[in-house]
Amino acid sequence: MDRPLVAVVLAGGTGTRLYPASRSHRPKQFQSFDGEQSLLAATVSRAGFADEVYVLTRPEFADDVREHAPEAAVLTEPEPRDTGPALVYAAHRVREQVGEAVTVTMPSDHHVDGDFASTARTAAEVAEHTGGLVTVGVEPTRPATGYGYIEPGEARDGYYTVASFTEKPDRETAEEYVDSGCYWNAGIFAWTPNAFLGEARQSPLGPLVEAMDDGDPERGFAAVDPVSVDYAVLERTDKAYVVPASFDWDDLGSWDAVERLLEADEDGNVVLGDGLLEDADDNVVATDGHVSLVGVSDLVVASYGDRTLVIPKDRAQEVREVVAQLRENDRF
Repeated sequence: MDRPLVAVVLAGGTGTRLYPASRSHRPKQFQSFDGEQSLLAATVSRAGFADEVYVLTRPEFADDVREHAPEAAVLTEPEPRDTGPALVYAAHRVREQVGEAVTVTMPSDHHVDGDFASTARTAAEVAEHTGGLVTVGVEPTRPATGYGYIEPGEARDGYYTVASFTEKPDRETAEEYVDSGCYWNAGIFAWTPNAFLGEARQSPLGPLVEAMDDGDPERGFAAVDPVSVDYAVLERTDKAYVVPASFDWDDLGSWDAVERLLEADEDGNVVLGDGLLEDADDNVVATDGHVSLVGVSDLVVASYGDRTLVIPKDRAQEVREVVAQLRENDRF
């Protein structure tokens, strides 16, 4: 490549669906669910393919980022407004500090197993070659309804054009996407700052791009609504491409994901922490203390500090509704 390669790690979220392990003061990226390293530390280690690594976070998490990833530079966005504003902010700051690089954006709280670096470099090369916006697509292993899907279009040399994006389809539609060869949208992107900011300028994020140009990011963040980069930019552009992933991936988005990462006992229970289970099967237990289960099945039981969550596994996505109520009462 003729340009510097910069990894941008997004670490400003709180991981609400992993409540109560994840709370406003201890978001999931600073915790470890399947190893000794925190999710953030593992992600920054995975970014070793890059010439420089930046972590984008909110101001109150900056010290934690420096503790978990001391080798990375830290950017702090004025306020959390979802991935759309976050990536505009990051692209503008990288262009100011590094120049016209190629950036690879990575969420800080996903599980990756395999050769991530090769896919990341390929995505960066495609971004440099095409001048477009590149996303990484993961081959689905099941018809997940909580993920976005990418329909590939025309085949190119190691990548595809994007025919369409679809967010979180129903079960029947997800099955059709899996059968037709669509990819999961892993939220991993590659582009040059100029290419991305040019597309963002023509989107609902335009006021933020203009404010950043004027040196006033606070004004820009106040002028835009929270929006994902997928909705704001990627679904609107005709310059989107997808590179198939060469690694295994899971977004660790909810408690039922834990049983895909850890080995179950002979009764199908997965335990993270200290748990005693009698006459119980197919449960997920996670705790920083101790949990005992007797005579129950198909539950998530998560207990951290003074908080305990009990929910059927097939309703694990509904944790966000609990968190919404807690936030209304300033209890998250």
